[in-house]
Amino acid sequence: MILSVAPVWGWALAGAAAFAYAVAAVAGGRAQPAAARGLLLVAWIFHGLALAAGLAGPPQRFGFAPALSGTVWLVVAGYGVEQHVFPQLRARWSLAALGALAVLLAALFPGAALHESRSTWLPLHWLLGIASYGLFAAAVVHAWLMQRAEKSMRLATPDGDAGMPLLTLERLTFRFVGAGFVLLTATLLAGFFFTESLYGQGRVWHWDHKTIFSVLSWIAFAVLLVGRARFGWRGRTAVRVLYVGSVLLLLAYVGSRFVLEVVLGRSV
Repeated sequence: MILSVAPVWGWALAGAAAFAYAVAAVAGGRAQPAAARGLLLVAWIFHGLALAAGLAGPPQRFGFAPALSGTVWLVVAGYGVEQHVFPQLRARWSLAALGALAVLLAALFPGAALHESRSTWLPLHWLLGIASYGLFAAAVVHAWLMQRAEKSMRLATPDGDAGMPLLTLERLTFRFVGAGFVLLTATLLAGFFFTESLYGQGRVWHWDHKTIFSVLSWIAFAVLLVGRARFGWRGRTAVRVLYVGSVLLLLAYVGSRFVLEVVLGRSV
């Protein structure tokens, strides 16, 4: 099991981020909108600093928990931007609780030390992958809100969580899916054509668990986008395919690294 050997200042940033997220989750629902956004912004800033501290090293580390933490950080960032465009969007304080868990998990499991033969372009490859994770995670959040809104419409009960029209949520969901699909495609192509350049001499593309689940998730999202464009998929059918693709993508890097780092206690 790869436990944290992070410096004290790294733990201090992680603790500050987790505490700020916890305050936002507990007090945010009762605070004024401006104060609520401020609380979440402070937590998000500390979260970003904690991520940077983990990647800065020494030694530089990366693994399943930092990938999850970066994904949540991007989702919170997207939520903050979206609130300015759609002020009616309710504060998702469950995201604050998720942020606290993610930043602490990354502090406990910072991942394996990066090999010296890695390319300087490898962080860019990871950035593409994490960005696609974040976009698909945002799509999942919007799909869940869309299901809540649809259920409220059927039952004729007010939905105090979404705060946005159903069609707007649906449109945003597929925009996130489309953007995430573009980045996932770029990530897979970079891994296929530049494996040796990214990971060092002697490293070649091979069909391991990470690759198989990544390709399967790509196929699922491609089917979803084609079904949406050609057959007008929406509602439960579209959401189910989105969930399947997201689970496959989660199992790709995060799942495979979790097994290696936590279950098997290996770094490679």
